Amino acid sequence: MIAAIANTFANCFKIPELKSRIIFTVVVLAICRVAAMIPIPGLDGAALHEYFEKVAARHQEGAGSLLGMYSMFTGGALERCAVGALGIMPYISATIIIQLLTAVIPRLSKLAREEGGRTKIVQYGRYLTVLLCLGQGLVMAIGWENASSLFPGFQGNLVMYEAIWWYRLQTVIILTTGTMLLMWMGEQITERGIGNGISLVITIGILARLPQTFVALKEMFFPPAGVETKLALFTRTGVNASAVFYLIFMIALLLLVVGGIIAITQAQRKIPVQHAQRAVGRKIYSGQTSFMPLRVNFAGVMPVIFAQAILMFPQRIFQTLGSYLKLGFLQDIANLLNEGRVLYLTLYGLMILFFSYFWVATQFNELQIADDLKKHGGYIPGVRPGQATSTYLHNAMSRITLAGAIFLTVIAVIPIILYRILNVPYPVATFFGGTSMLILIGVMLDTMRQMESHLLMRHYDGFLKKGRIRGRF
Repeated sequence: MIAAIANTFANCFKIPELKSRIIFTVVVLAICRVAAMIPIPGLDGAALHEYFEKVAARHQEGAGSLLGMYSMFTGGALERCAVGALGIMPYISATIIIQLLTAVIPRLSKLAREEGGRTKIVQYGRYLTVLLCLGQGLVMAIGWENASSLFPGFQGNLVMYEAIWWYRLQTVIILTTGTMLLMWMGEQITERGIGNGISLVITIGILARLPQTFVALKEMFFPPAGVETKLALFTRTGVNASAVFYLIFMIALLLLVVGGIIAITQAQRKIPVQHAQRAVGRKIYSGQTSFMPLRVNFAGVMPVIFAQAILMFPQRIFQTLGSYLKLGFLQDIANLLNEGRVLYLTLYGLMILFFSYFWVATQFNELQIADDLKKHGGYIPGVRPGQATSTYLHNAMSRITLAGAIFLTVIAVIPIILYRILNVPYPVATFFGGTSMLILIGVMLDTMRQMESHLLMRHYDGFLKKGRIRGRF
């Protein structure tokens, strides 16, 4: 199997167009990594990077915080005070906002269906990205000014400028430029490379954590000399049986998570659609049967991101109010909302369920689909066109969304349980589920699908046996 996959990758470089696309993608992604390494003038990025390394080494609270998650998506650019510290997230946020507005504002919805309307909506998203970059850049610049309050335990100053307003102006401009450069490079990858460029920019930032993950995994089972841990494979008395069982359990869990994510990401319900015979001019088109695919995980990773972002604020708010007002019950509520507690996990799962249905409700327009089918002479066998078709699609989507939302909840909770309850290092736990694995596997599947289409068009074997073209020999 491994030999067949290696042979398939070798075939990719035998096709000139695919070879040039792959090389272009790799070069542009390397430039994106450079943007995460170049520090902003006037900031001591080395001091902040050293602080994050110490926090990760001690597996403290900051590793799993909002800043830790944001730093993961930027590929470590935030902790280096780099040009690409904002990452591509402002563009993602702007795209999500525009999508939600398109679903609720009739004028934007009408524009999206017009010829050339999608191009205008993309342009609106770019304008909104600039505004979000300016706002988030200013907040980040002020945050770096007050590093000791933003990063618990950090001592010293990050800003080396005395002219504070010049520092703020310069930092906002550089951060905005960095994000727009990443956005442009992502669009270039989509157009001239292979895969979805924006998704690949996020993916390469997540993969940049792999060296840190391998180091944490090595120290977990093979601690340094003189250090004894419960999970050390080799102790003074011989092989640690419990550590061997733990290692086998983690490998099995990783395989199960990867297989489950692949299965649910690919899973879809095919709704049969019958097109009646119709005449266009002097031509008569016979009836044909096709399928309407409804994805089980229609919302993708968005419910997990929304739930994480929202649940990180109440705990901080209750904790701050409790310490300021000297109210013990607010502190108790804050403790119950700590990541890993039963209340937190319960709210986390319920919010993922809610946002899964919310995303489907705003992005899946069954009324529009039923109307389009009726206009083009299509119908679902056994279901009347019009309102009955809309109701049928709504019920079908509601049922499969429940299955996808439950799966998302399980995948999102696994890293929290590993990190908070089983004391697995945070860099290792993030690769056992959550947003990082959902994004990684989804982007890899999409990229491999595009590569396979190029291979099959030129009569090469793809990554899967069932993708071969029969009878070409």
